[in-house]
Amino acid sequence: MKRALKKPPRAECCRALPNAAPHFTIAAMTPNAPPAPTVKIADLHPFTPPAGNGLSPVSALRVAYSIPPNGGVRFVFAVEGRIQTLRLPVKDGPDAWPLWQHTCFEAFLSAPGEERYREYNFSPAGLWAASAFKRYRVIDHELTQRAPPPAIETEQRNDALLLTAWLPPALLPPGGPALRAGLSAVIERGDGQLEYWALHHPVAEHADFHHQDGWTLHLDTRRTKHL
Repeated sequence: MKRALKKPPRAECCRALPNAAPHFTIAAMTPNAPPAPTVKIADLHPFTPPAGNGLSPVSALRVAYSIPPNGGVRFVFAVEGRIQTLRLPVKDGPDAWPLWQHTCFEAFLSAPGEERYREYNFSPAGLWAASAFKRYRVIDHELTQRAPPPAIETEQRNDALLLTAWLPPALLPPGGPALRAGLSAVIERGDGQLEYWALHHPVAEHADFHHQDGWTLHLDTRRTKHL
């Protein structure tokens, strides 16, 4: 039923920040991050856009990532385009939950070779969710109530939306400093239709952020403890 697509070369997924588009400069995306080359940028790609009137309001979606001095992982998701036409959730609004059914940014982390993994959801409303999985789509436990929360900041402009999320060391999966990472985003258009963006879409029939063949980044972290 599912057909795997060929993985893109790693160089297409990840590159140094100086080659980014003008709106995605090091200063704009990572004002408090460590200096280059410890900060890198990854391009996200859309799955086949849903049917609808007009083109996608998103012209580019990239993620800067780094390992800050205090440990954990720092992500800066940057969306460029007609931001004013997107539906963005607000903290106490009726469209905030479930996070992944509205504009939301996501990270999937696992130790290399492990079936276990963790999913993290970051909302522009400042909300978050995180789950530990035993294997593909089988939840072990929720992390929201048993771990320190990530730090989330959102900046909105007419032509850009930036969401910064810092995952503290305690939220990272166990298994050593080397991690595989999948980065993705759900974008809700003004007409309510959803677009799905990711580093790589390994399944032809539908977007599947949980598929580990789409996790094409490799992180080297340093931490002292985890949950």
